[in-house]
Parts: sequence; C-alpha cells; structure tokens
Amino acid sequence: MGDQIARGEEFEKKAEKKLSGWGLFGSKYEDAAELFDKAANAFKLAKSWDQAGAVYVKLANCHLKLDSKHEAANAYADAAHCYKKTNIKESISCLEQSVNMFLDIGRHNMSARYYKEIAELYEQEHNLEQAIVYYERAADLFSSEDVTTSANQCKQKIAQFAAQIEQYQKAVEIYEEIARHSLSNNLLKYGVKGHLLNAGICQLCKGDVVAITNALEKYQELDPTFSGTREYKLLVDLAAAVDEEDIGKFTAAVKEYDSMTQLDAWKTTLLLRVKEALKAKELEDDDLT
Repeated sequence: MGDQIARGEEFEKKAEKKLSGWGLFGSKYEDAAELFDKAANAFKLAKSWDQAGAVYVKLANCHLKLDSKHEAANAYADAAHCYKKTNIKESISCLEQSVNMFLDIGRHNMSARYYKEIAELYEQEHNLEQAIVYYERAADLFSSEDVTTSANQCKQKIAQFAAQIEQYQKAVEIYEEIARHSLSNNLLKYGVKGHLLNAGICQLCKGDVVAITNALEKYQELDPTFSGTREYKLLVDLAAAVDEEDIGKFTAAVKEYDSMTQLDAWKTTLLLRVKEALKAKELEDDDLT
C-alpha cells in the first residue's frame, strides 16, 4: 500500500512538473494527463480514495485544455467514483461536472445514468427532496432516449419518495401513468395491479373518500381485470373502512391481505398513516359527543 502511494505521489509530481514547463502544441498536457492517469491508478490500488479523486480532477483539467470534453467527463466520473467511498458531497459535485459535459456533447444516455447516480447518492443520504429532483432529470433523459425501463425505474422512485414526503397527488399521478403505459406492454402488464394498488394507497392518504371511490372506478375502466384482483378488494375494503371510520374493519382488511401477500415497508408506513388519521378522527368525534 505504502509503495503504491509513493508511486502515485511520484507520478503526480512529474505531471505537475510537466505542466509548469514548456510544451509544444499542447504536448505538455498530453504528457501530464498520462502521468496523472498513472498516479490515480496507483492511489486506487492503495485505496487512497481522496488522493485518487483529486488526481482525476487534475486529469479532467488536462483533457479540457486539450479540448477533449468526452475524456474530461469520464475523468470527472472516475473522480466521483473514488470520492463516493469517502466524500459524498465531493462525489456529487464531480458527477455534476461530468453530466454537464456529456450534455454539451449530446451524450444524453450517459448524462441520464449519472443523474440517476446522483439521485442514488442523495437517497443514501436520506435527502429525498434532492433525490426526487435528480431522478426526475434522469427519467426525462431516459425517456427522450427511449430507454423506457430505466425511465420507469426512476419514476417509481419519484412516486415512492413523493408519497414519503406527503406529496400524495404527485405520487398518484405517476403510479397511474406507469400503470397506463404498462398495459400496452406484454412484459410489464403483470405489474399493473401493483402500480394501481400504490396509487390507491396514496389516494387513501389524502383522506378524500369521494376521490378514492372515483379512482377505483377509473382503475376498473383502465384495466377491466383489476376488479378481480386481491389488490382491488383491499382498496375497496379500506375505502369502506375510511368512509365508515371503522378502525377494526381497516385493520382486518390489511391483515387479510398481508397474510397472503406480505406488505412491504413503504405500504405499511403509508397504511399506518391512514390508520392514525382514522384514530385521530375517532377521538375528535368522541370529544364532540
């Protein structure tokens, strides 16, 4: 490890020396770039991620001097992947640089991939608002490049986080849109009932019984097979329980569904919110009587 760090520092020193010297027609930048690349590799082998990241940024600057945006963008991405292990903020900053360069040269697919990566880093940091922003950017670019599967994955994340931060209407619209698109694709058809269930749960969180009833009618029109599913039955039972302000009925419906298909943490969290709202309403009614 120590040997590799010493090698890396030696290459970096030589590269800096090249840059401070004279060079014909940009040759000093080419020579320095080669040495910075060797330095970064040595630092990576030593698992000295901060040093590797910093050298990749210097490498990116050399490529910019040589007017090679593609190479510079790749170097910034390499820097980001090193910083990812030690410094999330720096990693995001380098990915932003990389994306901007890829956008400049029309590499939308690469830009989308790195936007998605930034979103994942924000997700890791539990910064859901920023994660949504970058998943949206990634989804737009994936859609423009017709990479439907990746666009849908990003949209599902947006809907999931929107619901978590109580932007229920936004989540509803996205789940309904994904369901609509999935119906026309034989490979995605099987997932429609899941998307409609998610949309329905978000409707329940809004607490508007009329909206829930209208939504269930709309979902039946959208997919006539939906009314024969357990997902539909669960939503109908929950809507009735909310309408009747019946916590026992609500709990029984959730239990029955969960015994056959285990509810994931996201659905459980949202259904608990609905139940808490029902409890609060019950207490309110008790106070009034």
